[in-house]
Amino acid sequence: MSSLQDQLLKAGLVDTKKAKQTKKEKAKQAKVQKRSKQPSVDETKLAAQQARQEKIERDRKLNAERNAAAQEKAIQAQIKQLITLNRQAKQGDTAYNFTDGSTVKSLYASAQQVEQLSRGLLAVVRLDEQYELVPAIIAEKIADRDATVVVSQASKSADTLDEDDPYADYVIPDDLMW
Repeated sequence: MSSLQDQLLKAGLVDTKKAKQTKKEKAKQAKVQKRSKQPSVDETKLAAQQARQEKIERDRKLNAERNAAAQEKAIQAQIKQLITLNRQAKQGDTAYNFTDGSTVKSLYASAQQVEQLSRGLLAVVRLDEQYELVPAIIAEKIADRDATVVVSQASKSADTLDEDDPYADYVIPDDLMW
């Protein structure tokens, strides 16, 4: 079996003078390495190792981005499933006004649902471009996953009266609409 140098000589790609010079340089490097007892740095091996490390790092970053996108997609699917399985039917003629960002929106629901919305038992959530009513427990689960989906939820406050309330003696009529 002939060496690569012999093959290049036979093919005429390298002349004998250049081959001898390369052989001498190689022997000289080996001799210097033996004397110095310090490992010589091979630039090609170092460059290859550095390129391999960079590729591993790029692959790691790409995998992290893919995993994050898949996780976000799974969370959105969970939110959609929670809303579609637990939404309440919006049948009624009583308007419930709420804010979505900086705009005021209206939702028509039954009087009982409007009361539950104001007491914090129901919440308004956004599903695609529509608004749905879901129980407060489900709204909390949705808010744990993505708080921007829950549009309006009143705080669950007990109907306790403040001791210092100057209007405590005045009764608010039931038929009063704000």
